[in-house]
Amino acid sequence: MPRTLYDKLWDAHVVLNDTSGRTLLYVDRHLLHEVSTPQSFEMLRQEGLAVRRPDTQLAVADHSVPTHDRGQPIEDPRAAAQVSLLEKNCEDFGIEYLSLTGDDQGIVHVISPEQGFTLPGVTLVCGDSHSSTHGAFGALAFGIGASECGIVMGTQTLWQTRAKSMRVTFDGVVQRGVSAKDMALALIGRIGAAGAVGHAIEFAGDAVRALSMEGRMTLCNMAIEAGSRTGLVAPDETTFAYVQRRPRAPKGAMSDAALAYWRTLPSDAGARFDHEIRINAAAIAPQVTFGTSPDQVLSIDQIVPADTTAGRALDYMGVQAGTPIAGLAIDHAFIGSCTNGRIEDLRAAAAIARGKQVAPGVRALVVPGSGAVKRQAESEGLDQIFLAAGFEWRDPGCSLCVAMNGDRLPNGARCASTSNRNFEGRQGAGARTHLMSPAMVAAAAITGRIMDIRTMPA
Repeated sequence: MPRTLYDKLWDAHVVLNDTSGRTLLYVDRHLLHEVSTPQSFEMLRQEGLAVRRPDTQLAVADHSVPTHDRGQPIEDPRAAAQVSLLEKNCEDFGIEYLSLTGDDQGIVHVISPEQGFTLPGVTLVCGDSHSSTHGAFGALAFGIGASECGIVMGTQTLWQTRAKSMRVTFDGVVQRGVSAKDMALALIGRIGAAGAVGHAIEFAGDAVRALSMEGRMTLCNMAIEAGSRTGLVAPDETTFAYVQRRPRAPKGAMSDAALAYWRTLPSDAGARFDHEIRINAAAIAPQVTFGTSPDQVLSIDQIVPADTTAGRALDYMGVQAGTPIAGLAIDHAFIGSCTNGRIEDLRAAAAIARGKQVAPGVRALVVPGSGAVKRQAESEGLDQIFLAAGFEWRDPGCSLCVAMNGDRLPNGARCASTSNRNFEGRQGAGARTHLMSPAMVAAAAITGRIMDIRTMPA
């Protein structure tokens, strides 16, 4: 029987099945951060459990950390307590912790792939919904709750229910100015924020194969915004070239064996999916959200729809139905997050910002996803391009993706953002968020309005 990539990953990690249809899965990798794990460690203490395999755990602080004055005491007492507690818990239980002042600190979903901790064929979990990011490598990755984090640490297993399968095929070649972020938003706009609930999405097609690993991670990162806990891209030569350069990836004979296994993972010819979606990639235009859910999205050349279901969202956003989304003035811009804080994202934004100036009245932040991304960007002079243009150049962290680290927008502010969610209050109480690609955000920062990147010089 031909099997999908999801089938192969699932089947390879089954410990046992129970009569209710649940499966006990073996977990290969567990990522920890400061927000989701305090209860997990406390559960271990109460149960008198040790961490079963500390070598499969990796921790880093990212959500609560300030992105400026790195190395100084954290001003917010709650954030300081969260970071300090993670460090202490990791020390007590023998888990590797990437220090806030170390070279490898960053957003958990950025540092794991660049370290080679994320590998094709593994199961990977984290107490964060955007763990779907790691599926870009052909890994079965998904977010879990705080109690489940404790179970994984103590037993290296987790009870799960098998999902249905959905294949989303992007045919053709995207046009200039269109990125993986636009592909993801176009899909979410088509099927809705709950369109993939209960399904694992496998992304396929020529446009997906043409993406770099950074682009594939963006695509899988946003799978959760379509309702799926899992996004997948079958590993190929692009994947292998990326992974084999990473410090924690298998070496020597182990690398050869791993590579041979990874090549068996792609879905078999004739494998059946429960649901199939095809999208003409060439027809996708740059995307912009207009409401307070990622599925309230439209192409940059469209007008805001008169949708009665979006009435509250339009009121909150201060957007009028029947008006173009292009030309809407912004006063903040944010480039970063686990969705778009990688080096490719910063290069795309810098290409727009080079030799220009941020519009008067606009505050623009660039926040690298990790220390490695920051160093690479600085070695290429990207930081100087941003600084010369009037952007703020920050230290790694989640920053304005989630307003819990000192970076937050004032009430009523309108932000062009590369983050993944535009919920009410996500970037600050009363703040208004428009999701778009890094190049689109840079263009909005420079012009002071949401605009079509395709109209700018190549």
